[in-house]
Amino acid sequence: MKHASKNTLLEVENLHTSFSTLSKRVAAVRGVSFHLKKGETLGIVGESGSGKSAMAKSLTRLLPPVSARIDQGKVYYKGEDLLLKKEKELCKIRGKEIGMIFQDPMASLNPTMRIGEQIIEGYALHYGATSKNERKQRALDLLKQVGISEPASRFKQYPHELSGGMRQRVMIAIAMISSPSILIADEPTTSLDVTIQTQILELLKEIQQKEGMSIILITHDFSIVAGFCDRIIVMYAGEIVESATVEELFSSPKHPYTKRLLQSIPRLDAPFSQKLYSIEGSAPDLSKEIKGCPFAKRCPYAIDSCYDQRPKSYSISKSHYAACSLFDPHLKKEREKEKECLTPF
Repeated sequence: MKHASKNTLLEVENLHTSFSTLSKRVAAVRGVSFHLKKGETLGIVGESGSGKSAMAKSLTRLLPPVSARIDQGKVYYKGEDLLLKKEKELCKIRGKEIGMIFQDPMASLNPTMRIGEQIIEGYALHYGATSKNERKQRALDLLKQVGISEPASRFKQYPHELSGGMRQRVMIAIAMISSPSILIADEPTTSLDVTIQTQILELLKEIQQKEGMSIILITHDFSIVAGFCDRIIVMYAGEIVESATVEELFSSPKHPYTKRLLQSIPRLDAPFSQKLYSIEGSAPDLSKEIKGCPFAKRCPYAIDSCYDQRPKSYSISKSHYAACSLFDPHLKKEREKEKECLTPF
C-alpha cells in the first residue's frame, strides 16, 4: 500500500499500455503520470489517437484482454494499486467507486434491454441486499435528477426510442447510480449540438457539487475544458506534453503542441481575413519506436537533440509542467529559440 496525501484520490505512475495485432504492436500509452485530487475536475485533451481513451480505460482495466496489455505502471486509488488487484476485487470498484461515461451512448447501451433494466443492473450488482422496488425507485429518482421528463415512461423504453441527448443522460445515470468517488467522462458531449452539450456539462457540474466527487473529463475540445475543469493535461502520441491549471494553460501555454492547438481554435476577436491555423504533418506511428520527442517532426522549434532524446518534464511553476527540451537550462546555445517559445500566447 502506498501512502497517499489526504487530498489525493487517484495517482497514476509511469503507465504504459499497448495493443497487439497479427502484424504489429502499438504503444498507445507511453509513460503517463498524473494525480487527481478529491473534488477536482481534471481535463485531458489531445487529438484523436493521442491515447486519452486508452489511458482512461487502463485505470480500471476495461480494455479487451485479448488485444490490449498494460505493460507497466501503477494506478493508486486511495493508496491501493488497482493494477495488482484480482478481477473479482476490481469488479467491486468498477461502477461503485469509479464510474465511467463512454463515448457513444448508442454503441454502449444494450439495444435489447429497456433503459430501466440497464440503469439498475450495476446497482443490483453492488447493492444486492436492496429490494427490486428500492432499485427501481433509485433509478427513477436518478432519471429525474439528470433531467429526463416522465421517468416512469422512459424507464420502460429502449435506447433507440430516445434522442441523443437523452441517451447521454441515461449513460450519466448508469455511471452515477452507485454514487462513485470518481467519474470518468470520455467525450460525453460528442455528436451533440451546442445547446445539449451545455446542458450535459451543467448537469455534470451540478451532480459533482452535490455528490462531492472528482471528475476526469476526456475531450479534444479546448472550449469545453476552459469553463469546466480546474486543471488540464495535454496528451500527444500517448504522452503527457503539458499540464497546468486552466488559467495558466490558456493565458501562457508553453509546449509548442499546446500553442498550435490553441491557435487552431476559431476566435471571435480575430480579423475576418485571418486564416484558421492548422498543424502541419501528422502524428507519429506508435507501432514504431520513437527515440526523441514525438512532436519533433511537426515542431518549428525542434533542435537536434529533440530527435534523439526524449524530453523531460520541466517545471514552469508549482502547477505548470511542460515536456519540452527548450526549457532545459543546459541548452544555452538555443536560448533565442527558448525565448521565442516562452513568449505568451
